[in-house]
Amino acid sequence: MVNRSPYQTIQTIAVASTFSPRFQQILAEAKRIRDRFGAELRPIHVGERSEKTAQKFRDAFGQLQLSVDSTIYYEEGDPAEAILRALAREKIDMVVAGALEKEVVLHPFLGNVARRLVREALCSVILFTKPELKPKPLRRIVFVADYSEHGLKALKTTLPLAEAESCHRLHVVRIITAFDEARASIGGNAKGAKKRKTSDDEEEALENFVLSAGATDVPIETRCIRSTTGLAASDFVQSVKADLLVVSMQKNIRRLPSNIAWVTDVIPCNLWVIR
Repeated sequence: MVNRSPYQTIQTIAVASTFSPRFQQILAEAKRIRDRFGAELRPIHVGERSEKTAQKFRDAFGQLQLSVDSTIYYEEGDPAEAILRALAREKIDMVVAGALEKEVVLHPFLGNVARRLVREALCSVILFTKPELKPKPLRRIVFVADYSEHGLKALKTTLPLAEAESCHRLHVVRIITAFDEARASIGGNAKGAKKRKTSDDEEEALENFVLSAGATDVPIETRCIRSTTGLAASDFVQSVKADLLVVSMQKNIRRLPSNIAWVTDVIPCNLWVIR
């Protein structure tokens, strides 16, 4: 368990449950995340409350050494709607779920519930593509940087988790698409002063962004990724064999920036959306 920093505002973690074949694996991953943040774990079960259901939870909690007195929210109806409803009502800080992906031409795609959580949840979301009963350490993490105040806070929230996971490398990347450059050029011309940033300028800005997050023992590597579309970042994530991809997203905004919008469809590894 890590010491809570001023940027770790995660006190309640929900885990989405429908008693799928990977229920215990998702619960195990949620327990690991709970331990990292020193938070309270509260399952959300989509289905009726019954003695049989309660016994399944008691058995699962016992195997994972979780408290049998844990709060469980029982919701009925459409799975995505039910989970979103409970998250909002209970003001949960983070939800852990399975990505429920499918392979199409070697690219894993998000399932409907996971996609809606990413787009609509008011809290942070962690999706696991291949959850395990004995979670593997998150040794290689990719953080997609944006220079907003929220983006910096997200990096400061990521660092303690990376340190607790004994992360071998935290890749902080800046995705620069042709659209981004065109927009920056228009903005610069409008002001009549700014020039198009050079590669060196971009690298320096990214380095300064990382330094502004404060001191850390986590090995960090920065990189600016230029491409026609943001999908080049997905290729980068796969090339470094990342265990976790981290992106920041403002609350109450359903649409991700164009350079990372692909994460609502294609998911190259475990995904953490920080709100």
